[in-house]
Amino acid sequence: MSLSHKKIVYMGTPDFAVEPLRRLIDGGYEVVGVVTTPDREAGRGRNISMSAVKKYAVEARLLVLQPESLKDDTFLASLRNLSPDIIVVVAFRMLPRVVWSMPPCGTFNLHASLLPDYRGAAPINRSLMNGDTVTGVTTFMLDAKIDTGEVILQRKVDIEPDDCAGTLHDKLMCAGADLVVETVDMIEQGRLVTRKQSEASDPMRKEAPKIFKETCMIDWSATARQIHNHVRGLSPYPGAWSPLGDIAGKGNTFKIFVTRPIEKKHDYPCGTLLSNMKDSLWVAVSDGFIAIEQLQLSGKRRVTVAEYIRGAHLQGKVIVTDEI
Repeated sequence: MSLSHKKIVYMGTPDFAVEPLRRLIDGGYEVVGVVTTPDREAGRGRNISMSAVKKYAVEARLLVLQPESLKDDTFLASLRNLSPDIIVVVAFRMLPRVVWSMPPCGTFNLHASLLPDYRGAAPINRSLMNGDTVTGVTTFMLDAKIDTGEVILQRKVDIEPDDCAGTLHDKLMCAGADLVVETVDMIEQGRLVTRKQSEASDPMRKEAPKIFKETCMIDWSATARQIHNHVRGLSPYPGAWSPLGDIAGKGNTFKIFVTRPIEKKHDYPCGTLLSNMKDSLWVAVSDGFIAIEQLQLSGKRRVTVAEYIRGAHLQGKVIVTDEI
């Protein structure tokens, strides 16, 4: 249990930000307030939806602030009244100077990469899409730019061959929660040591720009390994997608969640579909095939490829072969 009496304000929104907050509460740290996004209408019923962080904060009976603007005078007054010694930021939005400069012990952020690599909005997705085998988490002091502040702590996390964005998210979330607690301890105990990130131009540095719908489209002319990494880097959300020839039907697309790369010489044009009409659906690519294992047609549920084949009418739309 923490023996410190330093006051912490915690800022975060999605699931990734819940576990670090939970660790602070369970560890007895004095979290005097939580800042998260306002409730929004969501879904077909337009029901009011609250952020994952707010759901936990309400359960834990924490004070919750939900400003539309972080420069709003009423919000800033409420934040000052909490007299935070430390602000902890996990998966939130960019803070104005008036906020991050407020606490006397500083404001630090948790980022899901080994900075300076993968600065940006989608570090988990991008590390997988690039085929990395190692990533990690970083805590760093906030400054006026995005993800450029001085580094406090870092921890490496291995990326396994069967990891997707969902599994890697959970591993980094747990590693990040540990790092947040360690960082708070360092600050409270007066042991804080930071180091500057490299600002030199580095052509090998990897970036993590935001993911858009067009980012998710599969390029079947790429290699089997590149396509496989693209799919797992976007699985389960937001999901790689493709019209996939004409088997989806006019105006429809597939989301593809699980694939298996097969490096094998062939003479098929890229994008050619092959099936044994039982449990295999392959797509020809530049250096082999992609075996699709789980997919989802627009408006339908996610299924295995065997389930899809049983309910689809593929005759005449794919090359039928027993060799796959």
